[in-house]
Amino acid sequence: MFDALWLSVSPKLRRFDQRLLVQLARQTPMKHWEYHQTADEPCSLTTATVLLHDFLKHRDRPIHLIGHGISGVVGLYYAQQHPERVKSLTLLSVGANPAVSWHAHYYALRQLLPCSRAMILAQMTRLLFGPQTLPLTSAFVELLQQDLDESLTLHSLAGHTNSLAVHAIEPPLLVCHGGLDVVLDPNMQIQWQLLFKPCDRRWTCAEGRHFFHYEYPQQVAAVIHDYWQSLNPPMPKPASLTVSTPPC
Repeated sequence: MFDALWLSVSPKLRRFDQRLLVQLARQTPMKHWEYHQTADEPCSLTTATVLLHDFLKHRDRPIHLIGHGISGVVGLYYAQQHPERVKSLTLLSVGANPAVSWHAHYYALRQLLPCSRAMILAQMTRLLFGPQTLPLTSAFVELLQQDLDESLTLHSLAGHTNSLAVHAIEPPLLVCHGGLDVVLDPNMQIQWQLLFKPCDRRWTCAEGRHFFHYEYPQQVAAVIHDYWQSLNPPMPKPASLTVSTPPC
């Protein structure tokens, strides 16, 4: 039986998740859930959320959910609709307005810059991951292009989703961001505080960018495990029984 579930609606970007998954699985039984968007169906958070519920509805106890970007948004919507099934929710690079994503940033650049798609994706690679070698930049550009074409997204050249309504959720919430993330500015990250409960927590990976869990997997895993452990305080030790021995 697994205790935590990694959510992914961006299968083409799974390589950026693997380092963190390896670290998390060393201490907690994990599973990986993927949603594959097909070319013939509309992009819908509702569809992904319903399929996630179909996967989890037979479990007999709540589970930790984790997701990065739009995958985390699916987890957020699920936690709003089925709080009794979620032990905690961990969001990586998800803003208080979940409609803001690297996809939205890309399409904004498409409107502003008279450049080819490849050139803009190369610029996105530098913004998302920092300076890279030419071969690595080319590989990242190819992955980002595939994600744009084949994964669940809220944006396209035809239109954008400017905002998504977010409400406070009942399950405990951990929100993590990269300190150097150009997609989610600090104000958007701080706005989460308005929805926090006493048990919720926000953490910033100071040197991390949008895919900070790819850059600093050990550090991120330690923060997540520490949060999970804080939700399960140790059982108090039973009171010791003192037996007095009568005098001889």
